[in-house]
This record gives sequence, C-alpha cells and structure tokens, in this order.
Amino acid sequence: MQPLILAVETSSRVGSVAIALGEKLLAETKFAGPTRHSEELFPSVCALLDRFSRKPEQIEHIYISVGPGSFTGLRIAVTMAKTMSLANAAKIVAVDSLDIIAANVIDLTPQTTIHERQATSNEKIATILDAKRNQFFIAVYEKKPEEHKCTSAQDNEQKYDIRYTQYAIPSTSNEQQATSNGIWRKILPDSLMTSDEFLNKFACPDQPIWLLGDGLLYYRDKFKADDTRFFDEQYWSPRAKKVHLLGYQKALAGQFANPLTLQPNYLRAPDTTLK
Repeated sequence: MQPLILAVETSSRVGSVAIALGEKLLAETKFAGPTRHSEELFPSVCALLDRFSRKPEQIEHIYISVGPGSFTGLRIAVTMAKTMSLANAAKIVAVDSLDIIAANVIDLTPQTTIHERQATSNEKIATILDAKRNQFFIAVYEKKPEEHKCTSAQDNEQKYDIRYTQYAIPSTSNEQQATSNGIWRKILPDSLMTSDEFLNKFACPDQPIWLLGDGLLYYRDKFKADDTRFFDEQYWSPRAKKVHLLGYQKALAGQFANPLTLQPNYLRAPDTTLK
C-alpha cells in the first residue's frame, strides 16, 4: 500500500501544497498570492483532500520545505508537521528549500534527467533566496563527469542527505550534447552571503554560472556579470511537487525527521528577538 503524502512548500513568497500516493503525484495547489501562507495553507490542504475523498487522519507522510527561507513560512510548516505527527503518527521528511528550487531545472533524484534546461555543458547553477539585510541564502550545484558517480552502498545512502552531503546524481538527458551523462553535486552547501561575495567566488569566465530563485525578483541586477546567466523566471519559485519529489527519495532511504527535535533551518536568527 502506497502512503498518502502531503507535501508543503512555504519557504518562499508564494506557497503551495500537494498530495501524492507514494511516488505518484495526485495534485498540486498554488496559493493565490505572495505571503499568504497562514491564510491559505489549511484551506488548500482540506480542498485537496476533499477532491480525492481523503481525510487528514489518512495522511501517513508529510514532507515539508525546512529552509532556509521565510522565517514565518518555515515555522508554519514545521508546526503543522509536528501537529500531524503527534495527532496521527504521520512520518515527517524535511527537505532543503534551495534543493527544491534546483529541482525545477535538474531533478535531484537517483534516476534524474535534466529537463527544460537552457545552460550549456559543464556549467554550474546557483539557487538564490532573499535573506534581507543585503544578504542571500545561496547554494551551488555543479555537473561532474560520469566517473565521479557513487559506487558504494554507503555513498548511495548518503546522496539522500541533502543538507550536508554532496549530491551524486546521474544525468541521462538526450536533449542536446550539453546534457551528456554526468553527475550533479552540491558543491556549496546552504550559505549566507552578499551578492558581491557570491560573484567574487563563483563568477568565472571559463565556466558561466546559471542562476534561479526568488531572491532574483528584486535583486537580479546585483547578480548581473559577464559570467552569470539567468533561467526563465517561471523556474525561480520552489514548488510543493518538488518537495514531494525529493522527500519521497529520502523516505525510501528511511530518512525521516524526529518530530520532537525538528527545527527550521534558518541559517541565522530571526530579525525579532524577545526582550
């Protein structure tokens, strides 16, 4: 029996939810407008469940975007996941928000293919979210030659640990020569930096880097350089269906979060503190 899965994405400006049976995505609902997570999360979940004649207590897995990202959005998702775990023993999978954005252009799963990709061979991609205070949450991924593929059983398990472990993911797209077989690795773990720090480290004339993420909506000009390229804006936002895509792979590997210790991955403290 495939588990009924709820996937929740509230780490960025526009949230979304999805439900699935095992690996099969049933439906996804995008919130009507930006920063409406608290107003639309529960009504959207209920509407999806009603659509498929399901009840909240039937949800066996909940996959959430755990950060970095919006402090309020992350707290909402974590609170919901903990509540469902305590009420119905639903298992929780925490998925990295920057990996979710990257999955819009490269499927970060063991059977991945590059799809709808505009970049050329051997280029890096970076996912970018606004962290305020002229800083950004950034992660960088690079395609490696096929020979770097994980071969041991231990490596095969580690590739699902998406917060701390490098991805080792084969790519088999025949779309063009630029997407020849290779392995995508996360070469910069989730980091907090300025646009200048990023450009100084990753803007390289020998290897252009492609950018995407909601952090570019208002600050694209800060990342413009001779060696940066931009994916189309339709790929910038994290989506609940990608939370499911990555979360299901972690679930297959038994990487469930402990509801008692689960915390959002803020990367830094919120702006507001108790006096």
